[in-house]
Amino acid sequence: MENRSLVTIAEHSKEKILYLLEMAREFEKKPNRSLLAEKIVATLFFEPSTRTRLSFETAANRLGAKVIGFTDPKVTSSSKGETLKDTIMMVSNYADIIVMRHFLEGAARYASEVTHVPIVNAGDGANQHPSQTMLDLYSIYKTQGTLENLNIYMVGDLKYGRTVHSLLMAMRHFNPTFHFIAPDELKMPEEYKIYCREHNIKYVEHTDFNEDVIADADILYMTRVQRERFTDLMEYERVKDIYILNKKMLDKSRTNLRILHPLPRVNEIAYDVDDSPKAYYIQQAQNGLYAREAILCDVLGITLDEVKADTLKQQRRNRL
Repeated sequence: MENRSLVTIAEHSKEKILYLLEMAREFEKKPNRSLLAEKIVATLFFEPSTRTRLSFETAANRLGAKVIGFTDPKVTSSSKGETLKDTIMMVSNYADIIVMRHFLEGAARYASEVTHVPIVNAGDGANQHPSQTMLDLYSIYKTQGTLENLNIYMVGDLKYGRTVHSLLMAMRHFNPTFHFIAPDELKMPEEYKIYCREHNIKYVEHTDFNEDVIADADILYMTRVQRERFTDLMEYERVKDIYILNKKMLDKSRTNLRILHPLPRVNEIAYDVDDSPKAYYIQQAQNGLYAREAILCDVLGITLDEVKADTLKQQRRNRL
């Protein structure tokens, strides 16, 4: 049987990515449907989350599914020593799909190998975050009108930032130029720079962050320095406030620039930026609903044609 799990965005072709974006656009037209009626979605969050968990659960509810799961592993049998394998196999008895966030890199891949139920990776350590990438791609496409030939500036925690790792891999199909802006302690890991070279992805590295450096950006992707990833808190204190975007820094920026952030923010984006028309991080989070509706349906085998047919059916019903 085909395993339809979504573990990493690197497994998706250009055609598949564009297919999912078109499906997300259909869900933006009409989020409330009954395509997943009688389905059970399990959300297993071994690591804290707000936006990812709530948007997946909202997506499931708006599609007519029922949701089970947990947000605190301390209240589950994992606190008694139950292995991840046993937890996944047990939940597989109850659910049609498992959405899982875990603090260990590779946990989603492992889970997908021990169950027949499809796994959606909602973040595994500092590794991958493919559903965030789909909403990022949808946000970029909506604001730029294309995914092709863009200047994408990634700022902040590029070492532990799983969102930037996933986005980099997804954009390999679209001829981007990346600018990696980070202190030496948080620079893009060598494995991802090797990935860029192997896939002919252009990139430039910077340590400075000012209005001149970001003047040619189409997308400015800000990230939080993640305290929870540091074993040395002194190192965290040294770098946590190293890059802060304020509104004055946008004076030389392109008119089409849009600022993205996977959220939550701490203080890497000043609040005066919120009033700028170039700030898009709140709308970006809203796009997560439509992207995750598309992911749930695709993983459960519902096609774009079925979604479009459902749209037409609802339109006819509304005309009666």
